[in-house]
Amino acid sequence: MILPSKIFKLKILGLKIFNLNILAMVFGKNYQRKCLLKQQQAPAMQKYLSKTFANKKDLIEDLDIVSLDIETTGLNPNKDRIVSIGLVQIEGLGIKLDSCWHQIINTNKNLSAQSVVIHQITDDQSETGVSIKEAIPKLLERLSGKVMLVHNANVEQGFINKICQTLYGCDFIIPTIDTQALAKRSLDRHNSPCKTNDLRLFNLRKSFNMQAYKAHNALMDAIATAELFLAMVNKISSTKTARLSEFIL
Repeated sequence: MILPSKIFKLKILGLKIFNLNILAMVFGKNYQRKCLLKQQQAPAMQKYLSKTFANKKDLIEDLDIVSLDIETTGLNPNKDRIVSIGLVQIEGLGIKLDSCWHQIINTNKNLSAQSVVIHQITDDQSETGVSIKEAIPKLLERLSGKVMLVHNANVEQGFINKICQTLYGCDFIIPTIDTQALAKRSLDRHNSPCKTNDLRLFNLRKSFNMQAYKAHNALMDAIATAELFLAMVNKISSTKTARLSEFIL
């Protein structure tokens, strides 16, 4: 039996592994979740980690999936901030519009003109929002036990992970589906040339003959990502036999 400690050390085939992320690759995310739960004292993170993650063998149609988007002041989690969060749930491969959640975040600093142009959230609007410290527990509650769906996981994963480390001293882990990664994987499989712009959300939606939408609104982007994912499921695999392993990062 391998016992978790403050520094997770494991020797496999002569290699020392120190990182929980690598342990997750060996034993799975639920092992990583249990290890983090044993160390965690913050109620919000304890509650989040207490629910078992989905199994890779689970059918997609049986899973609860949360399509998530965050709008930020930039792309660097170490210096930039979240200005809004939007999400919608997918159950039984159907989008539940009554689950929509959109939260403006008070950044406690003036937003740059460039940032405002992109996400259309002004300083006045930001001041009506809640603090990130108040918003994150609400987000974790909505994500607990679910699969996270995003477009470009580096953004959502990077920012939420940084905040969880700051607030709770804990990494943010969750089974994740990335529509951008799925599209790139499909293009690579067919040896199709790919430009970065081709993988943008609105361009991928266009390739599926889906209608245009207002970009850089967190809730609208979350819904747009959910719609794109459902179209991808139909293209990649039968909806009745599709399993999480075919889509997860």
